[in-house]
Amino acid sequence: MATIHFHGAAQQVTGSCHLIESTAIGKVLLDCGMEQGGDDRELYQKQFAFNPQQIDAVILSHAHLDHSGMLPKLVRQGFHGRIYCTHATKALLEIMLKDAVSIYLHDLERENIRRARQGEGPLQPIIEQTDVQKTLSLCQTYDYLESISIGSAGVLKFRDAGHILGSSIVELTLTERGERKVLVFSGDLGNPDTVLMKAPSMVYHADVLMMESTYGDRDHRNYTNTCNQFADLLDKAKKQGGNVLIPSFAVGRTQELLFHLGCLYHQGRLEGWQVFLDSPMAIAVTEIYDRWAALLDKKAMHHLAKYNYDSLQSFLPNLHLTPDPDQSMALNRIKGGAIIIAGSGMCTGGRIRQHFKHRLWRTDTTVIFVGFQARNSLGRLLVDGIKHVKLFGEQIAVKAQIETLGGFSAHAGKTQLMEWQQHFKDSPKTILVHGEVSALESLAQSLWSDHHVKAMIPHEGELFSF
Repeated sequence: MATIHFHGAAQQVTGSCHLIESTAIGKVLLDCGMEQGGDDRELYQKQFAFNPQQIDAVILSHAHLDHSGMLPKLVRQGFHGRIYCTHATKALLEIMLKDAVSIYLHDLERENIRRARQGEGPLQPIIEQTDVQKTLSLCQTYDYLESISIGSAGVLKFRDAGHILGSSIVELTLTERGERKVLVFSGDLGNPDTVLMKAPSMVYHADVLMMESTYGDRDHRNYTNTCNQFADLLDKAKKQGGNVLIPSFAVGRTQELLFHLGCLYHQGRLEGWQVFLDSPMAIAVTEIYDRWAALLDKKAMHHLAKYNYDSLQSFLPNLHLTPDPDQSMALNRIKGGAIIIAGSGMCTGGRIRQHFKHRLWRTDTTVIFVGFQARNSLGRLLVDGIKHVKLFGEQIAVKAQIETLGGFSAHAGKTQLMEWQQHFKDSPKTILVHGEVSALESLAQSLWSDHHVKAMIPHEGELFSF
């Protein structure tokens, strides 16, 4: 008998971490992600509910930190098995983990300076860059649909999840005492009504299905309407004479934004605007997207070719890259006409917070959120209408226009999730993870009322046998 122990993303969106135990494969983690939403300095504090030295392998669905960010800590505490992922996931993982650890170490250095001034001893690092290098050395990479032997009697297969570059639906076949069981983990399912990424692959057979539910309680605005809304918001911001701030995830969302802005440029709808990509990580990731263009949606690539462009960066002629800190700070002197894309996507860290400090209190500033905002994150507080925020020790009034564009989400909406689940022919036991309670309950209720599918909603620490 195999078991699933839910150690993360149970009744919450982030922190993906599920422990599979079976005689066929031993002890294997599906993802090892961070719980996001709080201060970046606290992300590595959570303790594992298992012994990392006893984990045989990790199967990584994709590179986003809420699925991968705790891998360096897992390695530091004694894990030395294989990390299974796609080729593109490893390429992104190198950038994301190095950047995350660099930010953590920088923040730790500042904290230790503060402690020294108060006569307190220094805090020791939880992780270091050497842990990232060892993590990457443990990665074994594979193509989509390749059959991969894992453990003594397991077979792993990655299918395209259509979420970000390299993202995967995990299909794990276990043979115990002659009995074959199939576990499918959706990872993060992409939104078919977006650009760049292909639609999520359909899967037809499973005994157990673990499915994400980030938007289990709502659908997104359709693509055409979202693009029109985006253009309308930019027109409105232009009339105000100020600047536009877009907090964006470096992987996936930023690249789609560059494509959308490129389309608006070639339609003549970006006159008077200059676009600044103010994120060294997003710049590096965009180069990887260009390198792995063969994995992207062919329609989007044909659109670039129609205008004789061969990369996302060149497709937007008024794009300026600002990798250096001095270049980033200089953006604060621009009085109007700037669209600034900066991380982090949930505003828990990164350069977007500096831009907020300089512009959030101005009525001519427009902030456009284009991605999910987790509970307790600064982004969520702003979306929910908070009037004052504390940044760098100062109270900042929120007078900017706060807007959201849900249609650019890289996650499937409720109807798309239900349609994807209905392709399974075996009536698998369905388990809903990666969602806030309201989204989980809404999706479970609809699956039951519409399709007579009884879905389980596990809590953190719960054990499921199959």
